[in-house]
Amino acid sequence: MNVAAGLFAEQGFCSTTVRQIGEAAGVLSGSLYYHFDSKETILHEILSVYFTSLMATYQELVLDDADPADVLGELMRAAFRSLETHRAAITVVQNERSYLKQFSRFDYVAEAGAEVRRIWIQVLEDGVASGVFRSDLDTAVTYRFLRDSIWVAVRWFTPSGRLSADEMADQYLKLIMHGLENPKSDSSGNGVQRRT
Repeated sequence: MNVAAGLFAEQGFCSTTVRQIGEAAGVLSGSLYYHFDSKETILHEILSVYFTSLMATYQELVLDDADPADVLGELMRAAFRSLETHRAAITVVQNERSYLKQFSRFDYVAEAGAEVRRIWIQVLEDGVASGVFRSDLDTAVTYRFLRDSIWVAVRWFTPSGRLSADEMADQYLKLIMHGLENPKSDSSGNGVQRRT
């Protein structure tokens, strides 16, 4: 399964053949068909494991009546951790989303995406309602910004690199929660000093 996932992510789902998967795994393609009736079935196994894991994690995080800022932080950490454990599945979803729409067996991809969106936006709205987040926050735009900035990281983030998944999430949180301005640099308390 991991071999197929890696090939799908690297070459694209449509460009990868069952024969290539078999060769990379060291088995005959006929042996693969004994376990999987099609390439789509292999992909289904890969994606369903990813989405089942992701949804279970997210739903557990929002069960507690915790501070929305803390929940947002945990959602971001979970998202970055998933880049490590499900890198291939995430890459395939990003690259093959349009192709997958033609198969009803992959309807859960869009359904899971909608549920993820609902969870994140609810956390943001809870934060606005409780005064933790600013009142003029557009939660839909904020969610899209967070989603896109995290998920595109699958193309460059290396968990074994300088920063771990949690450390990378913390860097993102600093930018999101505190912005780029240094409030200490302006004695008036209005942010960075600006040249006049």
